[in-house]
This record gives sequence, C-alpha cells and structure tokens, in this order.
Amino acid sequence: MRKEHTLYRRPQANRLARRLAEPRRFIQVVAGPRQVGKTTLVQQVAQTLGAPVRYASADEPTLRGADWIGQQWEAARLATAEAGRGGALLVLDEIQKIPGWSEAVKRLWDEDTRAKRPLKVVLLGSAPLLVARGLTESLAGRFEILHLPHWSYAEMRAAFGFSLEQYLFFGGYPGAVPLTAEPARWARYIADSLIETSISRDVLLLSRVDKPALLRRLFELACRYSGQVLSYTKMLGQLHDAGNTTTLAHYLELLAGAGMVAGLQKYAGDAARSRGSSPKLQVLNTALMTATSGLELDEARADREFWRRLVESAVGAHLANAAQAGICEVFYWRDRGQEVDFVVRAGRTLTAIEVKSGRTREARTGLAAFCEAFRCKRQLLVGGDGIAVEDFLSRPVEHWVRSA
Repeated sequence: MRKEHTLYRRPQANRLARRLAEPRRFIQVVAGPRQVGKTTLVQQVAQTLGAPVRYASADEPTLRGADWIGQQWEAARLATAEAGRGGALLVLDEIQKIPGWSEAVKRLWDEDTRAKRPLKVVLLGSAPLLVARGLTESLAGRFEILHLPHWSYAEMRAAFGFSLEQYLFFGGYPGAVPLTAEPARWARYIADSLIETSISRDVLLLSRVDKPALLRRLFELACRYSGQVLSYTKMLGQLHDAGNTTTLAHYLELLAGAGMVAGLQKYAGDAARSRGSSPKLQVLNTALMTATSGLELDEARADREFWRRLVESAVGAHLANAAQAGICEVFYWRDRGQEVDFVVRAGRTLTAIEVKSGRTREARTGLAAFCEAFRCKRQLLVGGDGIAVEDFLSRPVEHWVRSA
C-alpha cells in the first residue's frame, strides 16, 4: 500500500489544467471538504503551466482581512509583468476565512480585466456552501467552480491499493491512510483533525450558530443513524433539546456544506413536498461513521447490522458526493410500507436504487412500486444478486444514472 497520495493525480486536475491553459476568462474556484487534496491538486497543475505561481493561504492563526488579498494580488501582478504575455498564476487558499473576500476579489479582478493583465486566479475553499454564497453575491459571471469531492473507492484503490472492506471502513481520506495500521490512532486523527476542525473552523467560525452544542450532537446523531429516516421531532427527542425543526434543518445544511453529513429528502415529484419531508441521514464519507462508532474493522465486520448500514452509507455517500458536484439530485422514497433507498434524478432520467445484502424480494417490490408510481427510467439493485457493491462503487455515478 503506497502511503504518499501526492503522486496520485485526480481526474479533476486535467479539467483545471485545460481551463488554465485557455486565455484568461474566469476565476477558477476549487471547492470541497477538508483533506480531499485541493492544495495538492492545484500544485500539481501549477507545475505543468510553466508560469510563475504565487500561493498564499488564509488558513493561519493571524487574522486576515481584505487588505491581505490586495497585498497578495499586487505581488502576483509584479510577477505577471515580469513574465510577459504568458502571465502568472495567483492561488489563494481558504479564501472563505476572509471577511468581505468576494468584494475584494471582484474589484481586483475587474481592474485586471480593464488593464488586460494576463493574471490567472485560482481560489480554494474548504466550506463549499460559504464559498458559493460569496460567489453569487459579488462575482456573478466571473467564475467557474470545480467541485472536489471525497475520494471514491476507485481512487483509493488506485492510489493506496485499498480493498472494498478497507474503503467501507476507512473511507476516502487520503491523508489518514498511513494511520490505518493503528486503528485507535486513526480514529483520533479523524475526530481531532477532520471532524473537530471542520466543525469549529468551517462551520462555527464562519456561520451564525446559536446552539453550537446542538449542532455537534446533531452531527454525532447523523453518524450514528446514517442510512435511516428520522423526523426532526424524533431528532429533538434524541438530542434532548427544546429547539425547533427549522434550526435542525439549517444545521444539517451547514454540515452538508462542510462536506460532513447531509439530510436527503423524500422524493415526491414536487419540490415543496420534498422539502417538507423527514430527512434520511447520510454521511458523506464513511470514515465519519466508523471513527465515531468506537469499533475496529474486525468488530464492525462481525456486527451484521452495522456492516449493512455501512454498505448502504457507502453507496449513499457515492451518490451524495455526485449530487454536491451538480451531477444529479439524490432522494429516498417511502410510501405505505414500500421503500426505495435512493432515488436519483439526472436531467430527465429517474433511477431507483435499492441496496441489499439479502431480502431481494422485498427490495424488488419497493422498486416496482416506485417505478409504477413515477415511471422511472431504470431500477438498480446493488448487492445481493444484483450489481456487486464493489462494481457500483468502482464506477462514476454518471455511468449508472445517465441516459444511454
């Protein structure tokens, strides 16, 4: 098993390289959760450009302001002037940490556009939801987003030789791979360096959260009940809080924006009815589920119910990460005792997906009932005597849900 993921080039790198090779048109925004390789990917691409690169990060203890952006921009302008027609590249990391960043970037970008400076700009952010807010508020028409999701099974297998069982348990965090031989140490790393950092620095520090303890408990609940539908009322009961459902829905949105957990809505064929449904809790990386479970790999494998939920959560995470990248939309469906684990809408194509390790007859009954009600394009059974879980996770979501 290789322990250095910096040698692995993610597919999104080629897309960014093509964009940066074009004449200066748009600000390139690379957004995704923590520890998925955003900085590494940009550094790999920058090495191939043959142009001066200035890299700066706002993710440091010193408080940054909009003037800091201006200082970095001016230094990059000097490099651009020296480089001539080829221009230079400015990379600003953790951009969402700077108050008023989008207004500052807009002003400087527009100045360069008027002056016809060939300075290209890449912005990186580990809180996609917050980055998107800044973009839509000030930078409309000036940017392209490259979403960098959690690492897939195919990528972890290619870079580190992961087996399916290893991926299901350890998830898609490349930086944590060297610690997998020491499970307790690995779990502490996930808890301290990923979970706590994401919550404290990407959610609480940058969003208004009146009940931070409630948000933390909600995250723990979502990991414990990943793959299950839970009403907001039941969540409040589990969390022993007198809050309201609107607060919980908002907190789930914040956690999803940080690439941690999401609440999938029930498919109803109507957007308003879907938004009002009880959410299906879904981790976006199975490492979050296993690291908080207290189980080691052998114990998790021996617990048949936990392992079943882990497999379903891995399939759900595969789909939900594609949804965050704008490839599709993901729902669940339940009606009168019939259910479907995942409903995927990609354009006009509707796909019903059930994850099973047995009980195939009941699974097919739910799929058939859904497709009869909504005329879905296709139905897929993953696991059991259907598509092998490893095969499903090995291929991009587009392979399964796009029209032929």
